[in-house]
Amino acid sequence: MSTWLNRIMALEAHFQRIPHTVIAFIARFSLAAVFWQSGQSKIEGLAINIVNGEWLLGWPRLGENTIALFAEEYRLPLLSPELAAYLATVGEHVLPILLLLGLFTRWAALGLLGMTLVIQLLVYPNAWMVHGLWATGLLYLMVHGPGCISVDAWLRRGLPRPAPNTPRA
Repeated sequence: MSTWLNRIMALEAHFQRIPHTVIAFIARFSLAAVFWQSGQSKIEGLAINIVNGEWLLGWPRLGENTIALFAEEYRLPLLSPELAAYLATVGEHVLPILLLLGLFTRWAALGLLGMTLVIQLLVYPNAWMVHGLWATGLLYLMVHGPGCISVDAWLRRGLPRPAPNTPRA
């Protein structure tokens, strides 16, 4: 083998040393930010944006154009625009918080994956490149979990572990 090939293979071996916790934290933070920002665009009375430092604490309510957005642009079947607006807005606030904290991470990721699929299939079918990236990160979190820097990991540390070779009921 050539020296260059050996060097490339040695460098590639380092990729496997990237800790899952780092990848999971970046995925959780990034995906939570995307959905949180979308949720924030649908409400008034509460604005929390840690990136630009915007803080307006108050009681959130749907923005004046949110229901019209669901009625005219999104046009989801089977749900009224009012119900769809409320469900999406609550989901885009609650699920990202859970994801960021790493609390019920796999379930929060599943909920956001469901939202992603609805958006892809029913609202913006030509945005598959972006939605594919979201889906990939969410599936990664569903399969591998949130990593050590999470409430889920903290809670699991306190749970008793079954003894090896012990029959389970």
